[in-house]
Amino acid sequence: MKTKIILDVDPGHDDAVAMLVAAKHEKLDLRGITVVAGNQVLEKTLRNALNVCSFAGIDVPVYAGQDRPLFRDQVVADDIHGETGLDGPEFPESTRQPEDKSAVDFIIEECLKYDKELVLVPTGPLTNIALALLKEPRIKQGIKEIVLMGGAYGLGNHTPSAEFNIFVDPEAAHIVFESGLPITMVGLDLTHQAKAYPEVVERIAQIGSPVADLVVELLKFFGYTYKRVFNFDAPPLHDVCAVAHVIDPTLIKTQKVPVIVETTRGACYGRTVCDFYFRTGKPANVDVALELDQERFWDLVIDTLKKY
Repeated sequence: MKTKIILDVDPGHDDAVAMLVAAKHEKLDLRGITVVAGNQVLEKTLRNALNVCSFAGIDVPVYAGQDRPLFRDQVVADDIHGETGLDGPEFPESTRQPEDKSAVDFIIEECLKYDKELVLVPTGPLTNIALALLKEPRIKQGIKEIVLMGGAYGLGNHTPSAEFNIFVDPEAAHIVFESGLPITMVGLDLTHQAKAYPEVVERIAQIGSPVADLVVELLKFFGYTYKRVFNFDAPPLHDVCAVAHVIDPTLIKTQKVPVIVETTRGACYGRTVCDFYFRTGKPANVDVALELDQERFWDLVIDTLKKY
């Protein structure tokens, strides 16, 4: 049986590849794509999501979500994803339009249809998910799990302490992490194991399809900015790891520990505090991703891209 998912994105180069994998893998039933502000402002992330769907022929409804965090000032990642949020490739004019319904209302309506059957896969800030939980707490009845890309138990990437997605809206992340729902946190410590080295990019290029060529162009720009900003030797495909975990949970080793989102506005604002030694006395609430089976991960991604 296919796993029903909603993919909540802020495209973003790695979000775009996550969309491509989620839409085509035979184990997933992608019910909809919801979009949030994050890597860029909502107008741009929404346009990027529609462009990717139009280019790749992804016949899944797309919903516009929240255009700002719950409380804090807006933050974008133009240093990594560029002025458009998806710099590098040039897309033909999109044939797609967003649905009239808001992302938050779609998440609510979809969750209420099911009994612990739906997996939410947010790969951007958690604003849409948090607002859906606040607006209609009954949606918990339909959610099997939340598998999110965000956080870190080690170093941050936007501040020394905080990963970007959580830093953009820590208050929303706090609401989600304290929801009592099953949560898997696929953070930087895991996603930095998913670097697209030249041999991986070459395998994708050898597919020879327009979609594969698009992914190569995305990775070229992403690799350039990661080298310039972080001095990485290859770009990490963060968001794809969350989708891959839903497809095959054996790809990622996890450990369930207490996790607290820091919402005090100091040097650690937006940090995911992972209590591996159980010193806080809090119950374990999050499965934290630790170790990626890199060979099988890339096989999964590349085999899925071959279906376009």
